Amino acid sequence: MKQQIATTFLASHAASNDIRDWKGNTITDFQEDLRSKTNDSISEKWFYTYIKNDAEKLPRVDMLNLLSMYVGHEHWNDFIQKHTEVEIEVGNEIEQVKKPARKFIWLLLLPLVAFGIYSLYPKENTFSFCFTDADQREAITKIPLDIEVILTNESSLYFKTDSLGCFSYTTPENELKFVVKSPYHKTDTIVRHINSSTHKTVQLHTDDYALMLLYYANGNKDDWKKRRAQLNELISDNAQIYRAFKNNIGIEMYTKKEFINLLTIPTSSLKKMRILDKVYTNNKIVKLKFMIQ
Repeated sequence: MKQQIATTFLASHAASNDIRDWKGNTITDFQEDLRSKTNDSISEKWFYTYIKNDAEKLPRVDMLNLLSMYVGHEHWNDFIQKHTEVEIEVGNEIEQVKKPARKFIWLLLLPLVAFGIYSLYPKENTFSFCFTDADQREAITKIPLDIEVILTNESSLYFKTDSLGCFSYTTPENELKFVVKSPYHKTDTIVRHINSSTHKTVQLHTDDYALMLLYYANGNKDDWKKRRAQLNELISDNAQIYRAFKNNIGIEMYTKKEFINLLTIPTSSLKKMRILDKVYTNNKIVKLKFMIQ
């Protein structure tokens, strides 16, 4: 920059080629020449601080813009772009540091490039759901619900709801599809988009058949004949009925008659019955799995 200032001034004035040798009337003539070309000027003190001496840091950018306009550029950034080398005086030696215009352009483009990379990088979306009973309007917390997350081109993932009856899943996808299963509620397949305002609460409808079985196992056994007839209508004649035992020690098969007898004979163990799975066809149970805990 100092070389450019000297070259511009010497085009119409007589003075030393070394700008550091300027003093007195020469500095005054330079101030007037600067004012005539830019409508602004600098003080003599500023000239001695930054031009005649080696300042520890660059002047303010407004002064750099002023001097850049004086030597024929729009501003300081324009000056940097059009010069591939900037000479920095260090003591009595001059160290040349190459600063290609491309480097400055990359500094301007760097935020845009970073934003572009960020936009391409997969984002994480967290889906959160809490489940309530559609009839009782209460959170389902007494039993954990089984959640099967359906993935594209991958095997399903399996989870359970927490003590509050809720479930969360994080994925880069914007949409989540999962199946929720409950011993006493109807199985349902849920599809939610991350922008959906209704994705936080899911209502499950009561499975009347499973509740009837639970009622028979834990209710008052006053009218056995009537209840046996009801069970007979509820369960298919060829139903496959399995009893699972704790610690996976085995499975016992029941006929329809044996299972009805189990439900209609009052024993304390029936109060601990838990329905693990059930399948219906034409409103009849065709497959049932249970455990007495």
